[in-house]
Amino acid sequence: MQSDPRVILPPASQTFAALEACPPDKVRVLILGQDPYPTPGHAHGLAFSVEPDVAPLPRSLRNIYTEMAADLGQCPANGDLRFWTDQGVLLLNTALSVPTGEAGGHLKLGWSDLTTDILAELDRSPRALLLWGKPAQKLGARLTHPQHLRIETAHPSPLSARRGFFGSRPFSRVNEWLKKQGTPAIDWTGR
Repeated sequence: MQSDPRVILPPASQTFAALEACPPDKVRVLILGQDPYPTPGHAHGLAFSVEPDVAPLPRSLRNIYTEMAADLGQCPANGDLRFWTDQGVLLLNTALSVPTGEAGGHLKLGWSDLTTDILAELDRSPRALLLWGKPAQKLGARLTHPQHLRIETAHPSPLSARRGFFGSRPFSRVNEWLKKQGTPAIDWTGR
């Protein structure tokens, strides 16, 4: 990656932000995305999250908020999802970097080896799994614990959200499952 002359996102200091914010032993919910946003200023190391001042929101995140509003009646005030990580939500991408402007540009870089190791650790006990899109579902197939809650849908991108992401009610379904496990629900909206 260091020999790559392109600008790589997120900044190197944020490449592992998701794991630093929510290490595997703290994870209750895994949201597995594809790769970081390829737009400068958007990616900060957490799948689907952006800095609080980013406007307009990336289209995938807008679709996530549309589904959340339909599911829960409201959504966060901005695109910063770091408050989810404090509650045990790991916002992990299958690739942890992307060249600027080249979505999917590092999917074959070897990140899947690291992601596979992380998933093996997460598979030791039941978790709620939100696997959005084919790359997430393909890698998520390695998660085989029989008591996982597995919610697999289309990716929330504008190209596919209408093919199963919208109407999937992932947020309320996760909270119902967590309550049945005897653990607190996630405050998805921060309101």
